[in-house]
Amino acid sequence: MHPHVSQLTLEEKAGLLSGGSFWKTRAVDRLGIPSMVLTDGPHGVRYQREDSDHLGLFDSEPATSFPTASATGSSWDPELVEEMGRALGAESRAIGVNILLGPGVNMKRSPLCGRNFEYFGEDPLLAGVLGSAWVRGIQSQGVGASVKHYAANNQETDRMRVSAEVDERTLREIYLPAFERIVCETQPATIMCSYNKVNGVYASQNRWLLSDTLRGDWGFEGYVVSDWGAVVDPVAAVAAGLDLAMPGAGESVPESIVEAVRSGNLDEASVDTAVSNILTVHDRLLADRPAVTPDHAANHALARRIATESSVLLTNEGSILPLEAGQGGNIAVIGEFARTPRYQGAGSSHIKPTRLDDALSAIRAMSDREIGFAAGFSFDGADDSTLRAEAVELASRSEVVVLFLGLSDAEESEGFDRKNLLLPETQRLLVADVVAANPNVIVVLSNGGVVTLDGIAGVVPAVLEMWLGGQASGSAAAEILFGAAEPGGRLAETIPLALSHNPAHVNWPGSDGIVRYGEGVYIGYRWYDATDREVAFPFGYGLSYTRFEYSDLAVRVADRTVAQATVQVTIENTGARAGSDVVQVYVGDVESTVDRPARELKGFVKVHLEPGERRTVTIDLDDRAFAFWRQGSWVVEPGAFTIEVGSHSRSLPLREVIELEVPTPVIVPDRDSTVAEWADHPSGMKALREVLSHFGPAAEAMVGEETLQMVGSMPLRTMLTFAAQAAPETVDLDEIIESLLSEVQQAGPVPA
Repeated sequence: MHPHVSQLTLEEKAGLLSGGSFWKTRAVDRLGIPSMVLTDGPHGVRYQREDSDHLGLFDSEPATSFPTASATGSSWDPELVEEMGRALGAESRAIGVNILLGPGVNMKRSPLCGRNFEYFGEDPLLAGVLGSAWVRGIQSQGVGASVKHYAANNQETDRMRVSAEVDERTLREIYLPAFERIVCETQPATIMCSYNKVNGVYASQNRWLLSDTLRGDWGFEGYVVSDWGAVVDPVAAVAAGLDLAMPGAGESVPESIVEAVRSGNLDEASVDTAVSNILTVHDRLLADRPAVTPDHAANHALARRIATESSVLLTNEGSILPLEAGQGGNIAVIGEFARTPRYQGAGSSHIKPTRLDDALSAIRAMSDREIGFAAGFSFDGADDSTLRAEAVELASRSEVVVLFLGLSDAEESEGFDRKNLLLPETQRLLVADVVAANPNVIVVLSNGGVVTLDGIAGVVPAVLEMWLGGQASGSAAAEILFGAAEPGGRLAETIPLALSHNPAHVNWPGSDGIVRYGEGVYIGYRWYDATDREVAFPFGYGLSYTRFEYSDLAVRVADRTVAQATVQVTIENTGARAGSDVVQVYVGDVESTVDRPARELKGFVKVHLEPGERRTVTIDLDDRAFAFWRQGSWVVEPGAFTIEVGSHSRSLPLREVIELEVPTPVIVPDRDSTVAEWADHPSGMKALREVLSHFGPAAEAMVGEETLQMVGSMPLRTMLTFAAQAAPETVDLDEIIESLLSEVQQAGPVPA
């Protein structure tokens, strides 16, 4: 317990559990407890002075606007993300920010989520690895992270009330692992709870999430802060394990906590624990804080490098890219995004950049060729037909067209979900008309969530996905177009052929205050693989300006009784340019007692290679790479597992099958277990037969060879109810069941 706790009055302790203002915690001057500043991230420091607008949406201090997580997720590069975290930490320190709100590690359950630009991807391993890197980077600078939004915050529709109905296995395998990894690897300063309910209970007062799982299972040592305005019942929140309610809301929260303690409705020990959690973290953040002066010029260069490493080249027919910068005919640059870049998401993470590169200026600066420009469309739809005609005329007299398309803030933002995956109609019309005038078209996309590429992919030679690439995205695009940099990104989410193909489609976004996660663990590529469905571009996919070959797969299992393996594979750059690829390792359970995806990402490494260079990489697989969640724990079953290696989820040329001889997991039957599950447990079946023998021959026959298959799916309690009808006298079923359970437990664990 923090030493100040015993020195604080109840009123002071209650005050520390809610904000002092929109962005600050409360101070207790008499004990030297300072106020701390928490402010929005995660792709830039959005710091506002006290005289800013109350909602906290505008007028932030200038800061580097780094690429959003939709981009950095596609980098597959934890070292680069950690470097970004260090830069964010330095900028936070320089302007007095103690805790930066990020990273966002929620899963992209649906491509329609309006906040997908803030999340890394559709796979929990990728999000967890990159999220851990982000936290390590920022906390190395003495600034705390606030990992968000915990948990199952996968839509903006009704986000402050909706109940995400998710079974525990799906939570444990898909929606919680990124949080778990970050907690276990980095001990972030804070975890931010989400607005929504999880299985009927608001996240801000969900004991199972905040105490049992976060602290009990994972050993979290920081404090839990609410999303701004997420606390519905302050007393229930503190009792459940929430520590700090934000923002400040006058004295209503402290007064309700004081009243609850004095009336006996809240244990003061819960208040003390929350205060101790907060003060312990704050002490750690304030200790050993040398002065930091951020280098904004260097950070701008870093933002440009991250943007290039995150860009995904989707198509490049005829190797139209890269373009020659020094010679060739006219280049038509078309699209308002070329001069008015969309480089960040809309909402609470909106950054005022230190500078802003636009692609048109960068292209003109890099190339000696004649560069023409036409807007092609406007953001408000005014006079688009005239603008489109001007663009077509320019395209018709140019050698090549670079067409900048994307989504505006009106199409995607925090606070609402998208209605479809389409680009705006005016842009779709522009593509058709421009291609008719000049087929040599390169499309450059700026968007936070994926878009359907009907009428684009397969129609134009090249498509370059730049995401929301930060303040240097314009110059990054120019570097890629002219080959000064390579497109280093690989998709962190599947691009489907149609919205209706998405696994969450029929359960999105829910109704009557409930959204059911009916697809279970089959999110993203897991679903498309399970249903053998074609996609536009698969998870992990991306082209390079060079070529790579994979060979010499070797999977070593040192001890088959332990669920661990080491994967080695050789990758070679067989092209004429330096480049990078992401070696991806997928694991599949050949035969399982539960339904499992055909393959799941369990390891990856990004490799940069010079022309002709070969490298052997090693990726370790721990027991979680083979496990699934059942009966309150992680389970690995013995048998065969496939190890597949390649460049994306639909290109895995190397494959090896390994056999694990781990102990068969024990299933301890209970009153709700089926007769078949009792039959699989030798001690259980012996005990059951003994009980039934006292009920008479008819009851005993229920578990005979001929009838066992018919009654096998019955829960024990149901079968015994039927069997009791044949008993010679009235029996106490509860007593019998308790006796059976006791006998099985005394017999000890027996493999199922």
